[in-house]
Amino acid sequence: MTDHFGADATNDASADVTIAGTADTDTATAASADTANHAGAIKGQDAPEALARGEFPTPPRGRLSSREKKWIVYDVGNSAFVLLSTAVIPIYAKSLMPADGNIVSAWGYAQTIASLVIALLMPLLGSIADVQGMKVKFFLGFFGTGAVMCAALALPLAWLPFLIVYVLATIGLNGSLTFYDSMLIDTTSNERMDKVSSHGYGWGYVGSTIPFIACIALIFGGPSLAGWSTVACTRASFVITAVWWAAFTIPLLTSYRQVHYRATREHTREAVRGTFTELAGTLRKLVRNKPLWMFMVAFFFYIDAVNTVISMSTSYGTQLGIDSTQLVVALLVTQFVAFPCAILYGRLAGRFGCKPMIMAAVVAYMGIVFFATFFLKTATEFWILAILVGMFQGGIQALSRSYYGKIIPKDHANEYYGLYDIFGKTASILGTFLVATTTTLTGNASLGVLSIAILLVVALVFLTLQKDPTRAA
Repeated sequence: MTDHFGADATNDASADVTIAGTADTDTATAASADTANHAGAIKGQDAPEALARGEFPTPPRGRLSSREKKWIVYDVGNSAFVLLSTAVIPIYAKSLMPADGNIVSAWGYAQTIASLVIALLMPLLGSIADVQGMKVKFFLGFFGTGAVMCAALALPLAWLPFLIVYVLATIGLNGSLTFYDSMLIDTTSNERMDKVSSHGYGWGYVGSTIPFIACIALIFGGPSLAGWSTVACTRASFVITAVWWAAFTIPLLTSYRQVHYRATREHTREAVRGTFTELAGTLRKLVRNKPLWMFMVAFFFYIDAVNTVISMSTSYGTQLGIDSTQLVVALLVTQFVAFPCAILYGRLAGRFGCKPMIMAAVVAYMGIVFFATFFLKTATEFWILAILVGMFQGGIQALSRSYYGKIIPKDHANEYYGLYDIFGKTASILGTFLVATTTTLTGNASLGVLSIAILLVVALVFLTLQKDPTRAA
């Protein structure tokens, strides 16, 4: 899974992908061409010495390095909570609500609040995290919050406190993902980003099914085999998911090293004081970089559709009266479909380019939205919808993450990924709020789903007009 640019990255970022410090000449001479390319994507005061020690070896063609694998497995861990949030938690929340409660509206507002908090926090925290050694600390804080709150969902809570705890868990998840995404540039080289990012989403999808299947087996089989109530089994599934999430975070925590940064530990205080100045400078650079801001606008609109479909699908199906068992099994099938499709998407990006594959997924999502609006009535249609989503969901997410990582300055990665998160999470606010509000006002959830198509059209226009900086002129 190669990309088409390497040295053709944005001109604004070209000065930021050189290696700080003085590399050993003999070592550089003896290095292979692949290792030299890999070195070109590494920034940091200690990067040359680390390369000389073989800390960032270039793996044989077609394989993943140990460092890349340990980064990928966090997707396996956190995706378990994402899957549970999509398939089980909305159904459980619905059971806690009064009979006349509308889970689509409540769930939409809960997602909106969680996204808003992250969108407000990430630019500031992301800028501070660009200081050497700070990224992993912020990652650990958000991951810890998410995992603990996931386990806390098992407490006997009424529906409103339950939603509050869920919002806190979601904030922890989304915050950790911002720092996790930016760790990609410290893990691999530009030419391998599409491959590594796609493998992350792919293995995340299939790996998350292991605890999910265990949880579903417990929920459906526990009452007859162990004598537990369905409610008790459902609560136990929250604890199982939290433990799984934590276990698959350990490899990343023990192996990660921040090699792209804008200040050393010795200058942390000065860097933190200059955070707002740095952030303002980053915004000015973003505005001057037309290909980057045009992609960000397009990303804002199309990721809105993706996130809204993911977060609202089960609640939408529940409101239509589709049996919960059918919903859960269909979404499980989505994970297995998404695994090979995400990896295939990464390979196709190497052949046709990252941006064209993103555009293809946007067009596909238009079809998915129209199908959900006009044809989704029964469990059979929901199964079809789940398979269609699985075919494109992982690909568009993975390639968006890697494409963005390749066109930004590497030593300000967290700052830029903080802005990336603003666009992504603000889009989630707009999408879920739009669906929730339209459903509340009209009493028809299908009209809310249809409105997403407008956002996809706008995204496609911006992608069409954007000049791809990863392609040769």
